Amino acid sequence: MYIIIETERLLLRKFTKDDAQLIYQLNQDPDVIKYTLDPIKNLNHAAEVLEKIILPQYALYNHGRWAVHTKYDANFIGWCGLKAIPERNEIDLGYRFSKSSWGRGYATEAAFASLSYGFNKLMIPRIVGRAMPQNIGSIRVLEKCGMKYIGEEIVDTHPAMTYEAINPRLND
Repeated sequence: MYIIIETERLLLRKFTKDDAQLIYQLNQDPDVIKYTLDPIKNLNHAAEVLEKIILPQYALYNHGRWAVHTKYDANFIGWCGLKAIPERNEIDLGYRFSKSSWGRGYATEAAFASLSYGFNKLMIPRIVGRAMPQNIGSIRVLEKCGMKYIGEEIVDTHPAMTYEAINPRLND
């Protein structure tokens, strides 16, 4: 396991091409993908998402969405991390966790660690996070991480509440 970030309770690692089953299983719960608008159709589709979207980010930008495992048993519980969106000139913080891990603070812990990594290791000046207005849980995670609400906008034809964090190390 190639660990990128270690927190008190979590390990965040790079995905590999062998992780299609993990992506597929995570996306099979309708509650998990209720606000994501990007269902994974089958195992081949999961492999394609890994190959064309997730894995290239590591080589191109030195960051990406990372697989999240609990430290105590190495159980895969979801993903979290940073994604470059060149067409918007943005780095996006995103996360998705299995329902069995909800309500335990894992999303906040992983998201905060991802922000810290982006600011302190990669010196990214600004990171955004978005959630659909009805996704209260995700909004709470962004706020707990100290991100500031900057407004609602339409992104990919859907309303999104946009938050941002500015790198304090570059803001002196």
